[in-house]
Amino acid sequence: MSKALLFDLDGTLLMSDPVHYAVFAEMFAARGRVLTPAIYASDIHGTHNLDSFPRLFPGEDAQGLSDAKEAMFRDRLGDGAAPMPGLVALLDLAATRGWATAVVTNAPRPNALHMLDAIGLRARFDPVVIGDECTRAKPDPEPYLVAMRALGLRPQDCIAFEDSESGMAAAAASGAHAVGIRSGLDDARLRAAGAAITIQDFNDDALPDVLARLAGETTQ
Repeated sequence: MSKALLFDLDGTLLMSDPVHYAVFAEMFAARGRVLTPAIYASDIHGTHNLDSFPRLFPGEDAQGLSDAKEAMFRDRLGDGAAPMPGLVALLDLAATRGWATAVVTNAPRPNALHMLDAIGLRARFDPVVIGDECTRAKPDPEPYLVAMRALGLRPQDCIAFEDSESGMAAAAASGAHAVGIRSGLDDARLRAAGAAITIQDFNDDALPDVLARLAGETTQ
């Protein structure tokens, strides 16, 4: 493989935020609290459970709570979910061009594999890099660097797609061409976190120019 497309998972390969939000709302309600979109955006979206849970649920077992939360997420997601619009066509294009496709996520491996199975695309990604299995998770670039090393590719040979600020910071710091997906954040916030460009989804009219850059057809 001479090039690669590296994908975050939650909010990038599928719209999982509504499911996560519902699970957190249930957890908040069980503690007599109300989850709001503002709290979700500022304290939950794009964060690692073991970083955010001590603040969200002080005095509780963060790891045990995280495990329970992720099991609730898998139950709610179920066995079938829609991939992000345009994703399958993009993966087909990558295959015809001989480009690698990998997942780089902070999701626990059981969640990551469950989500990939739910959208029916698990076999299309190799490797699947998990932040907790690296020396450092996002927002550190290490998970992206692990994927690049596994593929034997340089950062300039890779495009990284991300939807969160922490993930975008990791992608940009890795040296990959960082592309923001506006599934939860707007263009300004993604660019402030390091995005070189943003797209709505994989049907966005700007995507062909992004891919042409990787193919060496343009310097833009």
